[in-house]
Amino acid sequence: MATKTSDLLTAAAPETVAVVRGISDDQLDRPTPCQEYAVRDLLGHLFQVVVNFQGLAARRPVDWSEQPDFLTGDWRDRFAVETGRVIGAWSEPSALKGVSPGMGMPQEVVGGMLLLDLTVHGWDLARSTGQPYRADPAVVAELLDLAARLAPTARERGVFGAVVEPADTGDDLDRLLCLTGRDPAWPSAG
Repeated sequence: MATKTSDLLTAAAPETVAVVRGISDDQLDRPTPCQEYAVRDLLGHLFQVVVNFQGLAARRPVDWSEQPDFLTGDWRDRFAVETGRVIGAWSEPSALKGVSPGMGMPQEVVGGMLLLDLTVHGWDLARSTGQPYRADPAVVAELLDLAARLAPTARERGVFGAVVEPADTGDDLDRLLCLTGRDPAWPSAG
């Protein structure tokens, strides 16, 4: 089965998985556009997102306070596996129905938040490690609307940074990054 959310995740995931696979151990301490995170921290966060959102799809409680060390063993392949699992979890039509007991918002919005994290943090990691990043246009179009709706609350809670005034490039990914408080011209490590 598939849902609109799982189709969008399927379009977004390969780019982020490729970026994660391309991160070398000597890049783990580099800064990222997320000022509070080095590459290793952002990888840990993104790992936690793809694992916990599997539970959120099934309306199971998740514990965000646990901070396991995901970067052990063959973590690059494990990230790809967990990303596949989270896509599978959101391919069930029941995952998109009702309100999330853990998040208190519509399940469709929760699925969109997963898509947003996978896309924006994929760009963050690519930018930090000098890798290319190409976001699927359909994913970006979906996320522009979601980010605009979430922005006031996300800024209030410190999830998004202050809005960055976009340069007039006509690039929708740049607009999305600006909405989330990122500077699309953030220095690339490459």
